[in-house]
Amino acid sequence: MDWQEEKQAAIRNADCVVVKVGSAVLTSGSELNLDVLDNLVDQLVRIQRGEDRDGRGRRVVLVSSGAVSTGRAALGRQCREAAAQTGIAAKQALASIGQGRLMHFYDQSFSRRDAVMSQVLLTRDDLSDRGRFLNARNTFGTLLGWNVIPVVNENDTVAVSELKFSDNDNLASLLLNVVGADLFVNLTSIGGVLDANPLTCPDAKIIPCIRQVRDLDLNTLCGGKTAVGTGGMYSKLLSATRAAQLGVPTFILPGLDADVIPRAFGGEACGTWICPEATPISRRKYWLAYQAEPQGLVRIDGGAAGAILNKGKSLLPGGITGIEGDFTAGALIRIEHDGQTVAVGLSNYDAEELRAIMGRSRLEVAALLGDAHYPEVVHRDNMLIEPAC
Repeated sequence: MDWQEEKQAAIRNADCVVVKVGSAVLTSGSELNLDVLDNLVDQLVRIQRGEDRDGRGRRVVLVSSGAVSTGRAALGRQCREAAAQTGIAAKQALASIGQGRLMHFYDQSFSRRDAVMSQVLLTRDDLSDRGRFLNARNTFGTLLGWNVIPVVNENDTVAVSELKFSDNDNLASLLLNVVGADLFVNLTSIGGVLDANPLTCPDAKIIPCIRQVRDLDLNTLCGGKTAVGTGGMYSKLLSATRAAQLGVPTFILPGLDADVIPRAFGGEACGTWICPEATPISRRKYWLAYQAEPQGLVRIDGGAAGAILNKGKSLLPGGITGIEGDFTAGALIRIEHDGQTVAVGLSNYDAEELRAIMGRSRLEVAALLGDAHYPEVVHRDNMLIEPAC
């Protein structure tokens, strides 16, 4: 099949869809655009009920930004000076003002269509802890089994910077694993992925299909973050790269176009289709690689890099040339060679132990640590090669 046939087959067979919408789509000026929100809800209900595939329904999850912008607009009517403040504390306070209002608008819109929604607020800590991750999976499974559409956002009011998802594109990419999604739809304020940075190339054109998203130079292709939200095309393509690793295709669509999701699902040419990788990674490796930010950095020599990348080997102490950070055993660490990320994985040693054994042979490590030591610093089974980060 060509990519268009593959796209239509993937859409037709997708039983669980994660849709992400950002502030740049939902807001107009400084206000929430209720017409856009209402049309989005209409689209979600239609694809949930399977109107594009003969009534065979789907499970649908919405990841929605907009709480901070909604809170800023509400506060601005009373105190413009307070609403203009920036920084973590101000954004968290604005989110606490706006989140309830945002959910109220969503609830009204779903109710008009005899559909039920739920609110789910998450921090990264909820997904980094394996027990809480499984509990979240069970909760989502129950909601989706009841034909409820969860509306998900980061719990900005309580999240600390170390535990933030950084943006809702990242949150959505992690939810693909939580809910077992088959398709990721990311709504943007432009028509799709452009073939050049529009800030420097105003004649840039939309790319209809990206077969190997990993091969893109995101720094060259993408501009900065949007003025309203915190994502931009860079974070959308980074999330699409992660989704592709999981075997999930991404459809980046113009979110301001009315009824764009059903039209695109019906075969209309629009947006950018991003193909999944032919050999997806396991959901366990996806979780361990992306559930938290790496806590330290390990530099390795060329021999160790080649063994990991080309021979399917684990990381041994002898190949380590440098260590940064103060991390504990079991922490996620980044493995680099010549400034390039080779892998991320779970360390069998803490930073102090690694500094003592780096560059040493197995016999030397045994002499230093005794018999109760691990031969590998990071075992291949606990490592993801060339992560999207």
